[in-house]
Amino acid sequence: MRFRFYEDPETGLPHIWTHGTTEQEAIEVLHGPGEDLPAAKGARMKLGQTAAGRFLQVIYVPDEDRESVFVVTAYELHGKAKAAYRRRQRRKGR
Repeated sequence: MRFRFYEDPETGLPHIWTHGTTEQEAIEVLHGPGEDLPAAKGARMKLGQTAAGRFLQVIYVPDEDRESVFVVTAYELHGKAKAAYRRRQRRKGR
């Protein structure tokens, strides 16, 4: 699968870097277990955990060919959002 990342027009760097997230972490979450939910305007959001243990939310748009995705942003879950995700995962028996 191919991954494309939104680049900040001002810096030319991947937008996820501004949130302290790397491309590899976003890919780990997209490939791993977690919750894949619909988001606004045809996008999807994937919540999951990286190999290093960080809990991330990745917003992406699947391409029509299903062989690639466009990652809009990714950031670490904190506080209530992180607690709610972990609670849902425990209920699933993971």
